[in-house]
Amino acid sequence: MAGLLVTGTSSDAGKSLVVTGLCRALARRGLRVAPFKSQNMSNNSMVCRDGSEIGRAQYLQAEAAGVEASSLHNPVLLKPGSDRRAFVVLRGQPAGELQAGEYATGRAHLAEAAFAAYEELAANHDIVVAEGAGSPAEINLRSGDYVNMGLARRFDLPVMVVGDIDRGGILAALYGTWALLDDEDRALLKAFCINKFRGDESVLTPGLVEITRRTGVPFVGVLPWLEDVWLDSEDALSVGRWRPSENDVADRLSVAVVRFPRTSNATDVDALAAEPGVDVRVTTDPDVCREADLLVLPGSRATVSDLSWLRERGLADVVVERVTAARPVLGICGGYEMLAQWIDDPVESGAGVSAGLGVLPTSVTFAAEKVLGRPSGEWQGHRVEGYEIHHGVVDDDRSFPGGMRRGPVFGSIWHGTLECDDFRRALLAEVAAVAGSRWQSRPGAPGFAQRRSTMIDALADAVEEHLDLEALLTLTRGTGS
Repeated sequence: MAGLLVTGTSSDAGKSLVVTGLCRALARRGLRVAPFKSQNMSNNSMVCRDGSEIGRAQYLQAEAAGVEASSLHNPVLLKPGSDRRAFVVLRGQPAGELQAGEYATGRAHLAEAAFAAYEELAANHDIVVAEGAGSPAEINLRSGDYVNMGLARRFDLPVMVVGDIDRGGILAALYGTWALLDDEDRALLKAFCINKFRGDESVLTPGLVEITRRTGVPFVGVLPWLEDVWLDSEDALSVGRWRPSENDVADRLSVAVVRFPRTSNATDVDALAAEPGVDVRVTTDPDVCREADLLVLPGSRATVSDLSWLRERGLADVVVERVTAARPVLGICGGYEMLAQWIDDPVESGAGVSAGLGVLPTSVTFAAEKVLGRPSGEWQGHRVEGYEIHHGVVDDDRSFPGGMRRGPVFGSIWHGTLECDDFRRALLAEVAAVAGSRWQSRPGAPGFAQRRSTMIDALADAVEEHLDLEALLTLTRGTGS
């Protein structure tokens, strides 16, 4: 079974992007490729067509590889509910909770499920491109690890370490990663890769040569900074790192997205940021939220807790002020639940009945069973598709897809609807009209799915041009040094 494990010197080093590019590049060569990540720690997730919930990044990697996404690609998903507990999704379905003290010791059954999924993928594909989590040098977690070196040791996988040079200290990070591994783990570390490089590569070369001399690990390439690539991320560190939309649009629309402490599925607003002339800011600043043409309350993995935080920061008052002034507000999933009259939550927070913001005539009751689905509908003649991941059951009237609308206040329990181009542009046109903006959608602008596919291809092009794919394939066949 051929496989490669892509790890990083840290979270957000670019592992997800590199795996996405590798999947598309290898698929172009006619190989049957499967992405894989044993375990995600992320609140950015997606519902597959088979009804299973997986990390958003692995869903996108499956698209890059040209395969149907399923729970095999991400068998364990941990969704942080607080700093000390996470909700477990095992093979796409809810499976209890994991407390902080159990992280290193209470995951044996999760490891076996992950290993079984890897074996199934490997038996049906030419190559599995696996993504690690965090850093393989987290030696405090090594004994229970099954996503980094634990996975590599189980299946004798060659390991590539990706380092983000834009952070600084890249040579120390790569060398330190190698130095902290024990001898058996270190024997599987076969390649280094630099990510996000800008400048003259000849300036970097002497350092790379010295790192290889000291470690015996070769570099398989230096990936450049890709200005127009900002694909779905699983990492909270990446929220709001979009490039500015086109600057040739004179009439612009401003969108403020509240950054909750437990934001989930922040990728919902990626499509807004991709729309020409729409400027999106993820913020906790009340003044920015007050002045924006549209205020978005995104999803939350801890609705009641994040609503309390919203009140503490003065942002709840801003929402009510906007509604009173008939200025647009959009709530998505947890953000929609916050707009209700009251919330009864004996499940997620155990708080019981508490007051919502009271700006929509609805109520929310949290049920023990999680709703996972891929619903669809219409709005103003436009097809709308989305996905559902929630415990909260909202009493809605479907005057808006997945929820309701009252004047300039929109609420939907569905994620992903803004990726529907005609629906998104119709909604933004209404927002612009209410806000007094002259913004209009640009005729002929590429749709969101097209832009995402273009970005995947740009990643694959960079991988093919700047990485030694033949060397990596040789490693996966077990013939590397």
